[in-house]
Amino acid sequence: MLKLLVIGPGLIGKKHIALICDNLRCKLEAIVTAHPAKHKDLSEDLCVPIYNLLDEALSHHQFDGAIIASPNNLHVSQAKVLLKNQIPLLIEKPLSSTIESAEELVHLSQTEQVPVLVGHHRTYSSYVDAAKKIITSPQFGRLVSVQASALFYKPTQYFLDGPWRTELGGGPILINLIHDIGMLRSLCGEIATVFAFGSNSQRLYEVEDTVAISFRFTNGALGTFLLSDCAASYKSWEMTSGENPAYPFFPNEASYHFSGTNGSLDYPNMKFNFFADKEKASWWNGFVKQEKHIDFVDPLEKQLDHFIDVIKRNAKPIVSAENGLMNMYVIEAISQSITQQRPISLRE
Repeated sequence: MLKLLVIGPGLIGKKHIALICDNLRCKLEAIVTAHPAKHKDLSEDLCVPIYNLLDEALSHHQFDGAIIASPNNLHVSQAKVLLKNQIPLLIEKPLSSTIESAEELVHLSQTEQVPVLVGHHRTYSSYVDAAKKIITSPQFGRLVSVQASALFYKPTQYFLDGPWRTELGGGPILINLIHDIGMLRSLCGEIATVFAFGSNSQRLYEVEDTVAISFRFTNGALGTFLLSDCAASYKSWEMTSGENPAYPFFPNEASYHFSGTNGSLDYPNMKFNFFADKEKASWWNGFVKQEKHIDFVDPLEKQLDHFIDVIKRNAKPIVSAENGLMNMYVIEAISQSITQQRPISLRE
């Protein structure tokens, strides 16, 4: 049974801990946190030691793998120590707080030849494989475009609990959009160019509250994305997928619409429309309509199972450090486009 370390028993860290405890292939060996006293009850309930310092935990235990769920600015310093100890990592997204430090981490992972998995957990969603099969099918045709959104309303208390969320870097681009960037790259291919507008006109905070983005993909397809944390809407992954019970669920709605030369897919409700006869494709003709049922599996649970396979060297990371870094490049390009008011090529 693999022995795992969890660094950062916060909201997502506790979810990782619960999944480890329920998994028969691994066990929670120790916890590291900057505030051990705050998590004393958790430590006692699980009968697992808790440490203030990573070096202290390493001096008392042999770990097969580690999950880093600490604040973003600590990811790289903690990962460096673990990689030099040849310990495979699952690092929560984003990979780091800066592009430069993320690049340094990728290089170290390659040098040490230790696998790093980045926690873009939506990649493991039950819907993703089904959507890929449809989008690459003859019935769908060649991808033409995608329309997507992440529209939701964050309450005032959210900002009172974390005043840093009103400042640059604390907005929906870094916190929420990076999930969707990973999804778009997975389903549509690599992004070549972005052009974005940002606004803070509703909340009047330093940070953005609403963003409109245009994409050009390397395969020639185009896309648009609307992002807002002050929009009273259900057009977001959380409320259309039903994967997180903390949010209300709208099963008949979709937050993505993929269009191809012969069909279109609403996602994640998986409503697929396509022309029965490609030779007679026309806006005058109706569609064959299909709706695919998806059996739900917790994507975080699937991610943990994949991480175990990676530790055992039975699989390569689906979302590698390099992949996580590419998501950061796209996010950085979007921020640059807003500031510079021009299209930004990912080749720049």
